[in-house]
Amino acid sequence: MPGNSPRRNRRTSNKKGATVGSGGKRRRGLEGKGPTPPAEMRPGHAKQRAAAAKARRSQTRPGGGRPKPTAELVVGRNPVVEALREGVPANALYVQQFIDSDDRVKEALALASEHRGIRLAEAPRAELDRMTGGLNHQGLVLQIPPYDYAHPEDLLDAAADAGEAPLLVALDGVTDPRNLGAVVRSVAAFGGHGVVVPERRSAGMTAGAWKTSAGTAARIPVARATNLTRALQAYQKAGLQVVGLAADGEAEIGGLAALDGPVVLVVGSEGRGLSRLVGEVCDVRARIPMPGAAESLNAGVAAGVVLYEAARIRTGR
Repeated sequence: MPGNSPRRNRRTSNKKGATVGSGGKRRRGLEGKGPTPPAEMRPGHAKQRAAAAKARRSQTRPGGGRPKPTAELVVGRNPVVEALREGVPANALYVQQFIDSDDRVKEALALASEHRGIRLAEAPRAELDRMTGGLNHQGLVLQIPPYDYAHPEDLLDAAADAGEAPLLVALDGVTDPRNLGAVVRSVAAFGGHGVVVPERRSAGMTAGAWKTSAGTAARIPVARATNLTRALQAYQKAGLQVVGLAADGEAEIGGLAALDGPVVLVVGSEGRGLSRLVGEVCDVRARIPMPGAAESLNAGVAAGVVLYEAARIRTGR
């Protein structure tokens, strides 16, 4: 019977009573929320995740570019003494505590003491083991600071300051630091103005390269190019001839006219030679005549031969 239902909260009248309001939520929900933010700022969006990852990488890579170079370590008594004898730049010599001193240790300490820029530090064996990753350091560790590479354009400035036509060497795929050091030494010997190496898959100015250069790396700049092909094209726009060394080159290096003016000599690896893209950029591909039994020369020797010929042509000898 109406009015006597046992169910709770059952409406027993057609009259509407007071209802609970939304508190303005519905009205606020209809209000505008402004322009839609870009995808990079929307949480959970793929572009937002990519932007966050890029920001994290830029915190460890200055400017978001190449990784910050790290110091190199020369370990072992003989390598450390040889590096100090050759004048390899160093900023610290770590000596193991309670080391059994011999002539090599004494010489290393004496050589390091002569250079004000080298800090002498004593460290326990466990610390040297950690620094070197467990290598047999024999109680001596020499720290080499990262090399300060020049920009490829800086080499043109060096030639202009000397009032000379640029004579440069570019290395394509040369991965042995000793070859790089030998090229630097030949560039210094025959009046060149610098060496260019690509950023990837190439030898760098390590302690080994410094030693092979016999100290000339302190005077001859080494530039690092992000892309060697583009660097060579930029040199061409600046008026340089690009001469690539190749066993099947169409010209011989002897008396080559291009060596008398602004020129960059490109030397490839002994095994593979010039890469395809670099070879296509070259204005001239030249060969070194070899009447003997050898079929090829390593990069250091080949560069020395061509630099000598360039110096001979330029001086009119």
